[in-house]
Amino acid sequence: MTTKIEGNLPAKPVEAKAVTETAQARAGNPRTSAVQATPPVDSLRLTGEAVGLKAMAKELAGPSKVDMARVKEIRSAIDNGSYQIDPQEIASRLLALEREILK
Repeated sequence: MTTKIEGNLPAKPVEAKAVTETAQARAGNPRTSAVQATPPVDSLRLTGEAVGLKAMAKELAGPSKVDMARVKEIRSAIDNGSYQIDPQEIASRLLALEREILK
């Protein structure tokens, strides 16, 4: 289907009318006051794991709880050769740690 365009076309382009500042916007009422913001409704809730990690990070950031008397005792035992290593105890603790990790 074709449409034939004929006759009476304007000789010059038609100019659009300028919009004045006093003209009202077509999409709504004129704004005489600021738009009021709505209060935010977003919220955040941490899981138990996140709360635990946050507490752990806070604890680790604080001063360390090292028993310096015990450290000095072990150092002197190593220095004088009286420190005894118990391989059975080391193996037991490693296995316990592995069980904790795999839970």
